Amino acid sequence: MYACLLMLTTSTRLRIQNILIRLAKDEEVSLKERIYITKFADRDQTVESWLGKAKRLQRTREGSDSIDNLTTDLGIGETDPDKIYSPNIEDLGDWFSGAPSWIKRS
Repeated sequence: MYACLLMLTTSTRLRIQNILIRLAKDEEVSLKERIYITKFADRDQTVESWLGKAKRLQRTREGSDSIDNLTTDLGIGETDPDKIYSPNIEDLGDWFSGAPSWIKRS
């Protein structure tokens, strides 16, 4: 299944970006707001990339180096520090099992 792009209203986009800025700064974000963001991120690749960048910024706020800054600016790298590479995965399809829906095999 491919993620469809949603047309966000200006007010919705601004609300999403406000929440993501607070998330990136490690400020308080309510559960209701996190659910709101996740709902859009599941349906829109742009919002998903914004969320990923906010999570990377949140994780690398302290002690970041130039490589961390580069991967954050490029929107690459792991957003979840608990997900780690597993060398035991031999099948390429299994290796991409945690990838966004638009990358996975159809």
